[in-house]
Amino acid sequence: MSRATPSNRDAVPAGAGGIAGLVTWAQRSMARVPYAVVALLARFSIAAVFWNSGQTKVSGFALNIVTGEFELGWPRLSESALALFQDEYKLPLIAPAVAAPMAAYAEHLFPLLLLLGLATRFSALALLGMTVVIQIFVYPGAYATHGTWAALLLLLMRQGPGTVSLDHWLSSINRRSSSKPDTTKV
Repeated sequence: MSRATPSNRDAVPAGAGGIAGLVTWAQRSMARVPYAVVALLARFSIAAVFWNSGQTKVSGFALNIVTGEFELGWPRLSESALALFQDEYKLPLIAPAVAAPMAAYAEHLFPLLLLLGLATRFSALALLGMTVVIQIFVYPGAYATHGTWAALLLLLMRQGPGTVSLDHWLSSINRRSSSKPDTTKV
């Protein structure tokens, strides 16, 4: 009988050769990927999708940390954004003059919060709502893309932002302060 030690725990178990042993080894290896890494990648990836979309709706301000594009100024709704909502998106329940600035604002605010890991579950819920609206009313044929977005957002809603987040940091401060004895009572 073999005991798991740091040197042999990654090895294929004795007597479990072939495909079954390889599958077991792969599952154990993948299970060791820290959720903090998965959550950070999920937060960054989905935030980038919505942030880049939001950047197409504003002029006067540009920030893309991947390409290095930077333009400092007062952001304003671009003319093309309003035209997009009037001519292509055509949402049934909200006027284009209201929907365009709301979308531009949401596509900047919620991705920023996701990147910081602040109000992560709420931000993921808001972006999931946007995804559902886009899927149903705007691009119903893009279900594969929207399904991928939804999966990332649902993961963040269910599991949270991970340990590399402001939510985690604030939660740990709250836990520490609530565990201290109350010395004000007599």
